[in-house]
Amino acid sequence: MSDFWLFLKLGLYHVLDWQAYDHILFLIVLVAAYNFSSWKRIFILVSLFTLGHTVSLLLANYNVVSVSSRWIEFLIPVTILFAALYNLFTSGKGSRNDKIGMFYFITVFFGLIHGFGFASYYKMINGSREILPLLEFALGVEVAQIVIVLIVLIVSFIAQTIFRFNKRDWVMVVSSIVIGVLIPMLQNRWPF
Repeated sequence: MSDFWLFLKLGLYHVLDWQAYDHILFLIVLVAAYNFSSWKRIFILVSLFTLGHTVSLLLANYNVVSVSSRWIEFLIPVTILFAALYNLFTSGKGSRNDKIGMFYFITVFFGLIHGFGFASYYKMINGSREILPLLEFALGVEVAQIVIVLIVLIVSFIAQTIFRFNKRDWVMVVSSIVIGVLIPMLQNRWPF
């Protein structure tokens, strides 16, 4: 039972670690354009991201795929940048609903990339090739992501209701701030 809590906490801290805030940035831009009424779509997106994240850990844990950590560390902020740019270019245009299948696929793909970023550390911690610890870790990741999503939705609700941001402006401001935070990260992780 203690192993369950160990891997669950590891998943929670993986997402909620303020020093490794790239996961939080991705969740912010993933959810910025939604509100509480879209909870089903948000839950699907977050779960698809967790699925991709878990699959990449599984592939790395069983040595099916090995990816250069230098490239993965660069690609993680690139995925966040793409999500933020997508928000900027589609905000207020309604095209988000038209291409939701593609958005789901991209979210799984981004989850794969983010998972490979944690794969070597996870292999070191897990040591075994059992799948149960991986599922416990994934549960911790999912719970932590839901916490972040709820915080983003609450802040979004306050900004749009109390401070009277319209949805389009809110999405543009949040995505632009995330891009501003990403620029030094991209420069520091440039692989060439």
